[in-house]
Amino acid sequence: MAIFHDLLVKTVQIMPINLVWLFSKKYIAGKTLQSAVNLVKQINAKGILATLDVLGESVKTREEAIEAKNKAMEVLDAIVKNKLNANLSIKPTQMGLAIDKELAYKQILELVKKASQINNFVRIDMEDSPYTDLTFEVYKKIYEEYNNVGVVLQAYLKRTFNDTILLNKLGTNYRLCKGIYIEPSTIAYKDKQAIRDNYLKCLELMLKNGNYVGIATHDKYLIDKSYELIKSLNVPRDMFEFQMLLGVREDLRDKINKDGYKIRIYVPYGEDWYKYSIRRLQENPNIAGHIVKEFFAMH
Repeated sequence: MAIFHDLLVKTVQIMPINLVWLFSKKYIAGKTLQSAVNLVKQINAKGILATLDVLGESVKTREEAIEAKNKAMEVLDAIVKNKLNANLSIKPTQMGLAIDKELAYKQILELVKKASQINNFVRIDMEDSPYTDLTFEVYKKIYEEYNNVGVVLQAYLKRTFNDTILLNKLGTNYRLCKGIYIEPSTIAYKDKQAIRDNYLKCLELMLKNGNYVGIATHDKYLIDKSYELIKSLNVPRDMFEFQMLLGVREDLRDKINKDGYKIRIYVPYGEDWYKYSIRRLQENPNIAGHIVKEFFAMH
């Protein structure tokens, strides 16, 4: 089955880019900031929050990193101008982490400082394992000056529970997700239930310690268990929110919203949509199968 899924994704990768876009646009707000602003207005009207992300990671030059930071600055301006109920998410490598840690630190600090001035928040995303410690180092250094910044922890990594113990001491604001990067079994759980168990173990520790948590998952099992945890620990509603990706499990999104819990949607946009789309397809090969089927139906 895994071989078949890989084949489907590879097939999609050789298809015309316009066709891939037709299916990807469900998960991406568009190629421009304005398209993202329009979409956030729509979801805000339903009482749903957003986090905006300019697509693009692993930049190769300082110039590209600075350009990425400037685009993120534009997002913060647009949030104020359009009175959006949204914050900013950024990838550390997009800010230059793979080039120079100090460069990434200065760039992210600039964004966090600007967000602080407009009473907003910056989420530093987590990427694959070579960047985990570097990301924490940058986050901790910024947190010494500003507290309107948070990080992401990935439950499939075996180290995450220990990271939670250490980061709780700072009063860290978390996004807790399962994790989507392909990592070796020496450092990551591969079993579905083992990942879920670690997720809930970390979530319980975060909530018990009074940390703010973005419970980021589309897994109904984890959402149901999170509801139980929140009730049993009597967690105030202003100490957590649920988070989901744009275009995924909208039925669950609407249920959480109806249940009176905060829900925030990750809204990516930008010219670099293709790589993000392929990663989403790798995560959910059913979509790839759908694209392949549609392609052959058209020819």
